[in-house]
This record gives sequence, C-alpha cells and structure tokens, in this order.
Amino acid sequence: MNKHAYNVAIVGATGAVGQQMLKTLEEREFPIASLKLLSSKRSAGKQIEFKGTTYTVEEAVPESFADVNVALFSAGGSVSKALIPEAVKRGAVCVDNTSAFRMDENVPLVVPEVNEADLHNHTGVIANPNCSTIQMVVALEPIRQELGLKKVVVSTYQAVSGAGLDAVEEMEHQTKAILNGEPVKAEVLPVGGDKKHYQIAFNAVPQIDLFQENGYTFEEMKMINETKKIMHMPELEVAATCVRLPIETGHSESVYFETNKGGTSVTDIQQMLADAPGVTLQDNPSEQLYPMVTTSVGKNDVFVGRVRRDLDRDNGYHAWIVSDNLLKGAAWNSVQIAESLVKLNLLGK
Repeated sequence: MNKHAYNVAIVGATGAVGQQMLKTLEEREFPIASLKLLSSKRSAGKQIEFKGTTYTVEEAVPESFADVNVALFSAGGSVSKALIPEAVKRGAVCVDNTSAFRMDENVPLVVPEVNEADLHNHTGVIANPNCSTIQMVVALEPIRQELGLKKVVVSTYQAVSGAGLDAVEEMEHQTKAILNGEPVKAEVLPVGGDKKHYQIAFNAVPQIDLFQENGYTFEEMKMINETKKIMHMPELEVAATCVRLPIETGHSESVYFETNKGGTSVTDIQQMLADAPGVTLQDNPSEQLYPMVTTSVGKNDVFVGRVRRDLDRDNGYHAWIVSDNLLKGAAWNSVQIAESLVKLNLLGK
C-alpha cells in the first residue's frame, strides 16, 4: 500500500453491508484522509463511530462526492444508477455492490483473486459480483488455471442476511412464533415474490429474486452470467439453483465441475485449493472436517471441503464451498478492490 491517504465515501453506511465495510476498512487500516458516511434521507442524521470518531450520516446527493477519491456503494441498484454517474463526474472511483452495472460491458466485474488485472480497464465504475458468485469463482479459479474448466453446476444454500435486515428480523420473529405455537406472518421472503411470500423459518425456499422467462431466477442468472464474465469464459457451461435457508449469515454451495484434463487426483486438486489466495481448505472426512457456516462467518476467506471425484466422469469433481456473504461476498471484496486500486495506482489523486 502506498503512502497516500484517500477521501472515502460509504453509500448505504447504515445497512448490514455498509456496517461491514466500515469494520473492514478499520481492520485493514485502509489509508483514509477523510470519510463520508452517506445514506437515504430516512437514515440521515444517525451517528456512527469509526476509529474513535463519531460521524453523522448525511443524505447521499450528487454534491456529496466532491473531492471523494473512492466511493463504496451498497444502497440498492436504483441508488447506484442515480448517483454513480454523478460521483464519477466529480472524480470519484466507485465500487458498486449492486447488480446495476455488473453486466455492463464497459464495467469491470472484479474478484481480486481471479481478475484483478481487469481493474486497469475501469472508467470510474467497478462492479462487485453477487455474493454467491464470488465464493464460487475464488474456489474454482486455481483449478481453472491448472486444468481448465468445461462445466459448472451449482446448488446454493443461502443465508437470509443476503436479503437484508428486514428478512433477518422476519426469520427471527417467525422462529419465535412457531416455537411459541403462534401464527406466522410472511411479508418479506422471497424478495421478488411478487405473487406470494412464504415462511422462511424451518423451511427451504427455492426462489431468490424474480423468475425469468427461461424458468431460472434472476439470482441464478446472475451466477451464470457473472461467472462467465469474471473468468472471461463466455463458452463455459454453467447452471445454478439458488435456495434460501433459515440461516442468518453464511452462504454454502454444492458445486460440480468438469475440467478439460481428466485423471487429476483429488489430492492434487486439494493442493491447488490449499495454495490458492483467499482459500482455506478444510477437508478431512476421517475427522469429519469440512466447512460450515458456524466456523466460517466473520472470516474473510472462502472455505472449501468435501472434494471428491465424480463416480462416472474422469474429469468431474464435487466440492462444498462456504463463505460469509457479508464479508467476502460483499464488504471484504469491495474493500479488497479498493486496496487493489491503491496498489495498482489507479485511484488518481
């Protein structure tokens, strides 16, 4: 990291991801000259402490970005679409945690362990991928580099915090109601449930976001399209099924992948994972060692285990991938991108 300090803005500072961004900036000792905490009009006026100083949250408006070097956005797609062009106009480099710009061909979609070099192509906006995509590509990239990739089939087991604080509160209320024999209200999940909402407590809901015409949900299509873009592999075969479970934080994924080269041992694949940046291998079936949400939350890495060869295909393998969706899936990846911009001297001022 160079010796300069930067003027930083957090948009959506009062939300779950915004709070994690602040915590991560503090832990990483990111070089901050000045800090602006921005939010909707509704949350403006709240006070937040950062490194012993109390900051008052301000309403995010175009003028907020004067003199800002880097702005981390996590306040919803409509906010990003409205404010990011204004921020860029005023000289800020924006790291966006929404889906607003992810598939824009002029916007790099970046996971630093996978495609940090794409940051050189930014024109003021960098997109942070979907949380489920991030952890999967971090785990698959070392294998892709060594063996190539032909096909990926993923089923996700996603935490409720990915849908926001309202969803977490609803899960807690529903759980208490069921345990107390009281009626259950469902008003939040699935997000994108424009026809119905379902109970999440003691349930598994196979819908995250709106259904598309092809029968896949928007979340599933995000994973499919983003994986191809990040890895620069439009030809890669990807299929996804995304499921919401009654877990507060931490996404899990069952991933089947096929490599270009067959015959590689499981031990060799485990070694590739163990050596990879941002990956922790937890894989010892004889000791019942494998990644779980309870041991992964609060940590920045992607955890991989249950690596095994497919029983029918010489080039097919299965793995279990777990990560904190608010950290590597959002806040940590965003801060990592900011750190990479500093390292590569791409922040300008």
